[in-house]
Amino acid sequence: MGPEIKGNPLHISVYLLIGSYVIGEFIFPKYPLIYPLNLLGVFLIILAPIIFFSSRNAFYAHEENPLPHTETDKIIKTGIYAYSRNPIYLSFIFFHLGMFLTFENIMYFLCSIFLFFWLNNYVIAEEEKYLKNKFNDEFIRYCQSVKKWIFF
Repeated sequence: MGPEIKGNPLHISVYLLIGSYVIGEFIFPKYPLIYPLNLLGVFLIILAPIIFFSSRNAFYAHEENPLPHTETDKIIKTGIYAYSRNPIYLSFIFFHLGMFLTFENIMYFLCSIFLFFWLNNYVIAEEEKYLKNKFNDEFIRYCQSVKKWIFF
């Protein structure tokens, strides 16, 4: 049995996107941003799926399941995982921020903050506790050499 995580982060992210759209489009006002920020948002929307699919493919290449509550037999240290320990979750945050910057809907921004908090404090914390117990020194060395979120 893998880490005890309640909820699927991908499903939660999609539900937050839907809720953000509905609430932000019909209840909250828009907050106009300058054009370069809109372009940054488009870039993040394009970058997020690239990060997501390269991360997911790394799991499949190592014959591992990317779902956070499943058991794992190895630590993936290659590909995008050589730069970020949580690139799938990073892609979720990038996508939400990109939606905010592109569509100027404040709910996407608020949900990205909530999503970051939940992922960092509940999902990643449980995963890292599980991996530390299972792999001990190997995981500690990996944590020392690779950042948790951002790869620079």
